[in-house]
Amino acid sequence: MIRVRDLVAAYGKKEVLHGVSLAVKPQEILVIMGQSGCGKSTLLRHLIGLQKPLSGAVEINGRNLADMSFGEYREFCKSVGVLFQGGGLFNSMTVGENVAFPLREYTRLADPVIEITVSLKLRQVGLEGTEKLMPAELSGGMKKRAGLARALALDPSIFFLDEPTTGLDPIISAGIDELVLRIRDLYRTTMVVVAHDVAGSMHIADRIAMFKDGKVVDVGTPEEVRASEDVYVRNFLERRPEREGQGAD
Repeated sequence: MIRVRDLVAAYGKKEVLHGVSLAVKPQEILVIMGQSGCGKSTLLRHLIGLQKPLSGAVEINGRNLADMSFGEYREFCKSVGVLFQGGGLFNSMTVGENVAFPLREYTRLADPVIEITVSLKLRQVGLEGTEKLMPAELSGGMKKRAGLARALALDPSIFFLDEPTTGLDPIISAGIDELVLRIRDLYRTTMVVVAHDVAGSMHIADRIAMFKDGKVVDVGTPEEVRASEDVYVRNFLERRPEREGQGAD
């Protein structure tokens, strides 16, 4: 469903991604892991179409995102749900208005239908009855759930999640992980998750892509990645500092 081919990305003269290639299968959860600054969020921005590559391509169902017209990209956006870090809610809108935003932007549904849809999405993420609350009244975990509800508004076939459990305690994080799995099974979505949490990633991932310095250094199932011979991968998973001069085996 998603294919990244020899992707090179840069900010100005600074190259961030160096020939990244990846494939994501339908209804698969691919978790992208690696040190801060290794290019994970930059890759996510390219997958969503917010940035165009310096070279290479991002293809969704065989279509190159960079070649899409404005109208085609708008249609693509209808099929995609995005959970931003921290939930990414509009602080000036209520929770209900946040969830309704994609419906008002991309559909012509009547207000009563939108209200029913908003209520349903909030119930699916365990936030029933929070429509009138402002984001400032929500806990960190509730903000993530509200962000998930908004991302689900258009019943997406592809879901991108940027650090869905960062900043949350272990119990709340485990609840978000279970919610991610439930959403995948309920909506039959394909998911790409950027994450640091090793335990949670191992629980939800079908496969894991390990990044270092803008390159993919290992890809495999959780079991395959745990058995990696790469020193960096082992250090990351076991939370060990990398020694000076230490590199991949």
